[in-house]
Amino acid sequence: MQTIKAAVCHAFGAPLVIEDVHLRAPEMGEVQVDLSAVAICHSDISFIDGAWGGSLPAVYGHEAAGRISAVGTGVSGFSVGDAVLVTLIRACGQCASCGSGKPNICQTPYDGDLGPLKTADGGKLHQAMACGAFAEKVVVDQSQIAHIPADMAMDAASLLSCGVITGVGAVVNVAQLRAGQDVVVIGAGGVGLNAIQGARIAGARRIVAVDMTEEKLEVARGFGATDGVLATSDKPWRAAKAAIGRGADAVVVSVGAIPVYDQAPRYLAPGGRIIMMGMPHVGAEARYEPVNFAAASQGMLGSKMGDTVLRRDIPWMIDLYQQGRLKLDELISGRWRLDQINEAIADTKAGLASRNVILFEKN
Repeated sequence: MQTIKAAVCHAFGAPLVIEDVHLRAPEMGEVQVDLSAVAICHSDISFIDGAWGGSLPAVYGHEAAGRISAVGTGVSGFSVGDAVLVTLIRACGQCASCGSGKPNICQTPYDGDLGPLKTADGGKLHQAMACGAFAEKVVVDQSQIAHIPADMAMDAASLLSCGVITGVGAVVNVAQLRAGQDVVVIGAGGVGLNAIQGARIAGARRIVAVDMTEEKLEVARGFGATDGVLATSDKPWRAAKAAIGRGADAVVVSVGAIPVYDQAPRYLAPGGRIIMMGMPHVGAEARYEPVNFAAASQGMLGSKMGDTVLRRDIPWMIDLYQQGRLKLDELISGRWRLDQINEAIADTKAGLASRNVILFEKN
């Protein structure tokens, strides 16, 4: 066991506590990564606030990048010193989901209570989302990492671990958008902006961003939105349809708000589909009229992590970034130290940040 610093959640809704915790060495199929950067995702905040329940005490954080510092037995393709990103996509490679190319919904359960973390006194410490990356180091399964260029900025690379693959993947992999089709993205936060640039990369004709403020709509235009609609306007779907000339082929919901899900079908064209990225609190329910979906041949698709396959999707996204066609640096709103994590979370919850990133001292 080694001692590291981590931001620990002891009670839902309470500030995180920076403290010493124990991290065991990597075992069969695992790697240890010394982190350089971890971004703050709204999923982390939802867990911290108790929206989805879970085991406590816990270390959250799942959107990270760093360098491998140790490898367990049976690890192939990775070596000490490699620069990698770290994600929550933990895949066994053997179940029906993994076998059908859907490692993002691997059916083999993982119990974070039995993971590599312990409290300073040897007690249970939950490794949330199989990562626990609000910490100086992580031990994760080799399926959860992907190579990044050695000279790539770690703060930019960390965003590829969740926000970027979730947003871009929702459009490219889940919606399977074709060039010339039209998209509405509701919510122009960090993940929504990535759905917008995913639509641009996929060749969408019209990309309509819907959000609460003009400031965020202006940012959305910088990522590829052709039009912006204020969600506060009366019946905003009418303005979106006017911009497109009809309904949208894909409506991407990037916020976990029930009123948004209730309204999403109003933006659709016949044959269109709603892509469900935003995750409301457990127990929250939206209401639909199934007859309308059946009559218009419309659909609803859940999108977890953008149906990402790391070895397939990360290389081409890095290539696009290096060409200047995928924006990463522009997503970063602020850079913080680990001891400032509660301030960074509060800033994220205020709604103006695309992505706040915690930077660690270089190891």
